[in-house]
Amino acid sequence: MSLIVQKFGGTSVASVGHIEAVADKVARFRGEGHDIVVVLSAMAGETNRLVALAHEIMEQPTPREMDVLLSTGEQVSVSLLCMALERRGCGARSFTGGQVRILTDESHTRARIREVDSTRLHAQLEQGNVVVVAGFQGVTENGCITTLGRGGSDTTAVALAAALEADECQIYTDVKGVYTTDPRMVDGARLLRHITFEEMLELASLGARVLQIRAVEFAGKYKVPLRVLSTFEEGPGTLITLEEEEMETPAIAGVAFERDEAKLTVKGVPDVPGVAYKVIGAVSEQGIEVDVIVQNAAAEGSNDITFTVKRGDAERTRQILEQVMPSVSAQSVELDTKIAKVSLVGVGMRSHAGIASRMFKALAGENINIQIITTSEIKISVVIEEKYLELAVRALHGAFELEKHQSGEAET
Repeated sequence: MSLIVQKFGGTSVASVGHIEAVADKVARFRGEGHDIVVVLSAMAGETNRLVALAHEIMEQPTPREMDVLLSTGEQVSVSLLCMALERRGCGARSFTGGQVRILTDESHTRARIREVDSTRLHAQLEQGNVVVVAGFQGVTENGCITTLGRGGSDTTAVALAAALEADECQIYTDVKGVYTTDPRMVDGARLLRHITFEEMLELASLGARVLQIRAVEFAGKYKVPLRVLSTFEEGPGTLITLEEEEMETPAIAGVAFERDEAKLTVKGVPDVPGVAYKVIGAVSEQGIEVDVIVQNAAAEGSNDITFTVKRGDAERTRQILEQVMPSVSAQSVELDTKIAKVSLVGVGMRSHAGIASRMFKALAGENINIQIITTSEIKISVVIEEKYLELAVRALHGAFELEKHQSGEAET
């Protein structure tokens, strides 16, 4: 008998009717002989409603009390699903993160999982029950409720699958799986049958919203097979696993993109050791994540330091840099909020030459100027003007023939 962990997001449990449909799906799997652990998010819109209530009371609610408040959303969905399963003659028991004892650190609103006690889960499974666990939450050593941050239910599901040594962790969403790029942007985008953890991690970090990055990291670390499926349509979905050496790996798995970017340039800093640290360090110390970094020679004896941040952090970053300018003898700070990042991702890059030149040729063919280039072993990213984003994605998808059926792709 196989053990499957299934996670359903907020859109999958958005109403009683949706919860009934999830119950049908779970009961069917249970009837086929699988042991099932279900992880649920709060009903769609519920977390936003709770956040709004908190802000009616306090402009800046304390993180500890926000965790107590937000954790209630998942309790509603897990209890309702258990009722629906029981009505179908399928034994079910619901648990909060604290009841399972998903132990976390004490970083309220963004806690990280340290340990999962699977004792209660195993006991319920041995009794033939479906176990339904509230996602997104855990508990500290001192018994304080914590939440795992945005998309944390994915991480809960993967952590439980790892602790239980599940055969598969299935993430149900409102899409059919992982595509070669966003199908809303490119009509020829294709559903991938399988993809590696490395590729999925890059795609998730580069703008693909299918899975939370931490969940993919967790799954890769503990070698938990992940499958992304649609709650609303039947299909094989996309299986995310370790790379198979015998697999005929396509050069490129997909095209990712990120609109939420801003570029800052500190111009005319002295070409001496330690300047880059003073510039980037000042930003990082304020909790701002720096992405692409480039240092270019400018006038004799000076450099320009250019980097990108999330657009929401752009203005604060500019203010920090203006404060740092005198200490590094910089000439000026420039901010550009009308940029975007486009990336090619694929483990096949390791064995296929000429990927970068094909990418640059495709963009040049559309007269798209590249402002910054950054690479890794399985990724090439470029920063371009935001107005060319959709054109760039379509051009690259076509240039690498990702619309064609390849090994690793599934018919939609």
